[in-house]
Amino acid sequence: MKARAFLKDGVVLAALFGVSGVVGAQPAASSAKPLYTLVELPGLSAGSLTFAREMNASGQVAGRSGYPNGTDTHAALWNDGLIEDLGTLPGGDYSAAFGINRRGEVVGTSNTGTAARAFRWTRAEGMRDLGALPGDSGSEAFHVNGVGEVAGASSGPKGIHAVVWGEDDRIEDLGVLPGGNFSKAVTINDAGQVVGYSNSSSGTHAFLWTRDGGMRDLGTLPGHTRSQAVDINSAGQIVGYSSGPSGTRSFLWTSEEGMKDLGSLPGGGDSRALGINDDGRVVGTAKGVSGLTAFAWTPKDGMEDLNGSVPPMDVGLVLTEGQRIGELGQIVALTGGGEHGPTAAGHNHDEEHFYRAFILTP
Repeated sequence: MKARAFLKDGVVLAALFGVSGVVGAQPAASSAKPLYTLVELPGLSAGSLTFAREMNASGQVAGRSGYPNGTDTHAALWNDGLIEDLGTLPGGDYSAAFGINRRGEVVGTSNTGTAARAFRWTRAEGMRDLGALPGDSGSEAFHVNGVGEVAGASSGPKGIHAVVWGEDDRIEDLGVLPGGNFSKAVTINDAGQVVGYSNSSSGTHAFLWTRDGGMRDLGTLPGHTRSQAVDINSAGQIVGYSSGPSGTRSFLWTSEEGMKDLGSLPGGGDSRALGINDDGRVVGTAKGVSGLTAFAWTPKDGMEDLNGSVPPMDVGLVLTEGQRIGELGQIVALTGGGEHGPTAAGHNHDEEHFYRAFILTP
């Protein structure tokens, strides 16, 4: 396995703050918004894309890097300014990491020459095939919680089902919503609560799965027909997005209030929430006056463009997706999302966009 030093520009950019989208230095005491330093993550080779998915409390980042044709993209681990190629499962030429926990366990998907398979990677054992449900040939892993439980999906002749692998790698079928034949589990918190999406007799809807209650349909925002849940924090707050004839909007779901529309950026409309931390801060991607942009949302300030809280970037470069936000407020963000925006976890956009990954630290 190979590690490469962080060489991009050779510096950590100092954070500046801009009022009304104009970037300029401001006294810290005069600003109610967080200020961020901005660090670009290096690629596995010169000119390769970097797509970061998740960061743990130790600052380790999981994602993928390589060329934008998919076949040369490998799961990657960033740590202390170095990138490490996690390789592929035997027979494979493509892999992607989607989750990392506080123990440094990484999960994702690799092809094998015959099928895509979920993997768990550890420093001690390297990349291990997590297997699939009996009779299935394919699988995907999207998230690993602090105790080593993994959320994902298994696929075969009977369709695709949301699954959870235990710490011992034993797999459990979470089923589908009533009337459905397809589901994916996207995130699992330390309490074992799982969120994702499933089709049903009412359309594709976000779900919450618990050991005691099974799979619960979270519905949609008013007037919408589809929804997907993407992340859940330790308090059981869930974020994702809901779609209908009027467009796509970010939501926050709680057991007390149900599904709430998080609003939009000025001059925009569509948005997708992609991450939430235990403080209830949300990040995602939205359309603003100038196109697709990364956003942060809080109950106090609502939805704000993250590009207004970072230093100037290269000409034409804009943060387009806030992927995840950690407990200390660090944000994993991307440029290059284009107008299509992100879809379900695990989708490979390499054929559409050329991503660059950044870490924002308040």
